[in-house]
Amino acid sequence: MTVYVDPLMSHGWVLHGRSVKNCHMFTDGTLEELHAIAERIGMMRSAFQASASTPHYDLTPERRAAAIGAGAVEVDRRQAVRIWRALREARRHES
Repeated sequence: MTVYVDPLMSHGWVLHGRSVKNCHMFTDGTLEELHAIAERIGMMRSAFQASASTPHYDLTPERRAAAIGAGAVEVDRRQAVRIWRALREARRHES
């Protein structure tokens, strides 16, 4: 399956006193795939947001570029929402 990154947006992050855009890195495959790319780009497993409606990592612009270099696929906001909805629907039917 695929690991994705959505567009950088202002979600209210402030690092070192500056507003920083960020994005999400998520997958429609196994979490192992997601964690493998996260590890390759220097993310700590503790940054993984498992309890979110769609499990993901939040990325800074630099990490987003690294994720794309490691094989993540860029999607626009609409594509991301479609993928998230499909994942939630699939999980709902698994329960």
